[in-house]
Amino acid sequence: MNAIYLDHAATSPVHPEVINVMTKAMSEVFGNPSSIHTVGRTSRKVLDDARQVLAKSIGAKDNEIIITSGGTEADNMAIFGSAYALRDKGKHIITTQVEHHAVMHACEKLEKEGFEVTYLPVDRSGRISIDTFKNALREDTILVTIMYGNNEVGTVQPIAEIGEILKDHQAILHTDAVQAYGIERLNVDQLNVDLLSVSSHKLNGPKGIGFLYQRTGTSLIPTFFGGSQEKKRRAGTENVPGTLGFAKAVEIAQQEIELKKDKFKNFRELFIKELKDENIQFEVNGNTEHTLQHVLNISFKEIDVESFLVNLDMSKVFASSGSACTAGSIDPSHVLVAMFGKNADELRNSIRFSFGLGLTDEDIIEAAKRTAKIVKRLAN
Repeated sequence: MNAIYLDHAATSPVHPEVINVMTKAMSEVFGNPSSIHTVGRTSRKVLDDARQVLAKSIGAKDNEIIITSGGTEADNMAIFGSAYALRDKGKHIITTQVEHHAVMHACEKLEKEGFEVTYLPVDRSGRISIDTFKNALREDTILVTIMYGNNEVGTVQPIAEIGEILKDHQAILHTDAVQAYGIERLNVDQLNVDLLSVSSHKLNGPKGIGFLYQRTGTSLIPTFFGGSQEKKRRAGTENVPGTLGFAKAVEIAQQEIELKKDKFKNFRELFIKELKDENIQFEVNGNTEHTLQHVLNISFKEIDVESFLVNLDMSKVFASSGSACTAGSIDPSHVLVAMFGKNADELRNSIRFSFGLGLTDEDIIEAAKRTAKIVKRLAN
């Protein structure tokens, strides 16, 4: 029985071309980019070239890209850095109830420090209302941090519309685009964002590397202290091999975005069709119109998520839920709670399948067949 990995939204396999680039860099480009001698300048040159690739991918300038250790650091830098920079102008922050924990927990910490945070509700598809956002916006709002696309259900938020509303407002707009980057074409000017976070390992790059886009003129206080790297915005010797691998992954992703979107949409349709052909009772969670095509979250009737995941694993179909399983108990997904309520069945029977590199139509059909078989067994 072949293994079928359907958890690309959690992390993705590293592309072979990325591995080649990094292996070569680790043996040939070892200098500290801050050193002024030839070896250091060589590292600086390849780092600058990689930064150009990253900047171009979102329509930004080279000096607007801050290399980070990943999406979590980028989110934290954006939220704490802007909140502290603008605290004299107000202490109100707007976010949503469905953000990644890197954003949620950062906002919760700021609340303990005296900031006021409004958590916007979402509808049953996981999307916020523009009218609700407008009603929450205040004169003392200094930061709006709303994810581009949700990591659990794939729902895409109206970021460009929010950015348009904020054009004449003091608030900084940050979007966590970690799940969307490499899947959707993102342009910071079209989105009207001031800060944007991404991570490499979601698009077949290495773990431990990402970046934060900071629009020129956007206030941001550093959260790391040490050297003067990243134009004094993020201390620490740059991860040159990781950045080069990241840039290569971005190059590949940018070339294949439209192809991947079509492929992932087809995967969704194949998976759903197979479940229907097997007479499985299910509902797709999320917004069917505004969605990331590679994320498919499904609620199965009369199924317990914990036993379901164990059976999927035994059948060599590797998927996940939005829940944290610890010591035999399940902590319900905060995303699904926001969408359906605290006592909803969806909290206990929803599974996320997510698509990526290396999958074929045959893999998707086979995974759906194995899933259907498990559902029939567990429902009896």
